[in-house]
Amino acid sequence: MSRPGLSRRRFLAAATSSAAPLILPAWSRGAAPSQRLRLACIGVGGRGGKNMAEMASDPAVEIALLCDVNAQNLDRAQQMHPGAKTFRDFRELYASNLDDIDGVVVSTTEHTHAFATMPALLRKKPVYCEKPLTYNVAEARRITQAAAEAGVATQMGTQIHGMPNYRRVVELVQSGAIGPVKEVHVCVSRAWGLQSKEESEANKDRVFVTQRPTEAQEPPPFLDWDLWLGPAPARPYNDVYFPGPKWYRWWDFGNGTMSDLGSHWNDLPFWALNLDAPLSIEASGPEPDPEIAPATMSAKYTYGPRGDRPGLTLTWHQGNTKPEVWKDDPVISKWDSGVLFIGEKGMLLSDYGKHLLLPEAEFKDFTPPAPFIADSPGHHQEWLRAIREGTPTGSPFSYAGPLTEANHLGNVAFRSGTRLEWDAARMTCPNHPAADRFLARTPRQGWSLEG
Repeated sequence: MSRPGLSRRRFLAAATSSAAPLILPAWSRGAAPSQRLRLACIGVGGRGGKNMAEMASDPAVEIALLCDVNAQNLDRAQQMHPGAKTFRDFRELYASNLDDIDGVVVSTTEHTHAFATMPALLRKKPVYCEKPLTYNVAEARRITQAAAEAGVATQMGTQIHGMPNYRRVVELVQSGAIGPVKEVHVCVSRAWGLQSKEESEANKDRVFVTQRPTEAQEPPPFLDWDLWLGPAPARPYNDVYFPGPKWYRWWDFGNGTMSDLGSHWNDLPFWALNLDAPLSIEASGPEPDPEIAPATMSAKYTYGPRGDRPGLTLTWHQGNTKPEVWKDDPVISKWDSGVLFIGEKGMLLSDYGKHLLLPEAEFKDFTPPAPFIADSPGHHQEWLRAIREGTPTGSPFSYAGPLTEANHLGNVAFRSGTRLEWDAARMTCPNHPAADRFLARTPRQGWSLEG
């Protein structure tokens, strides 16, 4: 992995394609696509319930195992799938017989994603895991490696990746419509997290104000709080953490907007520009809080040349911060959130569902390239098809892992309060070793990433 000219992504792709060939269920090799799949779903409320419903909408899918620390979620899921066996603790699910299970869908809270995913990979079971793939950089690296070793179908739950608009934007960038790109700005207006009084007033119509616990509370009777905490440090229950999305603002359980929406918004430049590990990261914003992620922050990534493409900077702007080009341009300033590619021949602005070439007058007669990225059958269906037929997915862990690492590094730089140089091969910050403490953490007793 440290050999010059061999990126981590290329290494893992090579491992997946050669050293670890895709392993499929015995019946699927040469079987018809309608062959039945039996799935285990870990986390079945909220986003997990939607993922389960998407998988179950395929008539050849059977939801066979259900797991959730919330008994209400589990009861509702079992009513929809009465033949499924239920568990509260995914460790017990993995201790059961999984010989006839063809895939695992993980939709737990962010801080348990890796712990619910790793046992499936160690058993060579295909995995669909919600974004962000992991809670920290070290987990992302280990999950990426484990997926390459397992050689099974994987997909991170970034549903926007499968939509047509992102594909057309990638085609425009890669075909050279705006020339070589040396600067990208990603602007996300969501301001969930620790806010100043001014931010709270400005955003009170679209945010949840984060409060600190004043006293311990009894958890609701349907929630196993100890299991919900999982590998995170023990702390008394309080309704400032639960239900979601409250938890994702707290450093012990999530990483704020950066890791959550970065999975969607940074996905577009990561894909279009073939990005991998940055050379350096520097962040700005309010004084870091030891417990709560910020509402407003920015993070600037520096990338070196990739093949014949020049080096570039990618800047993440979150909450109430935007670059000058965004504020000054009369067209761009109307966009609340989006990704702005700045090339030598023009600019390309995109959000989830639409895109625009700028200046508009200069591109009014522009003919876009013929599509060369096939449309997706659907993000969930991609993964199911990959299990059955061995076809690729759009966001496999070989891609989603490095993307998740990069997103987490923005928070590492923010919490460190200094510009960081990044040694991806050694997974360390050589100019500021103190930042390494934000790359990993020791799980609570009773929890192990290695199953």
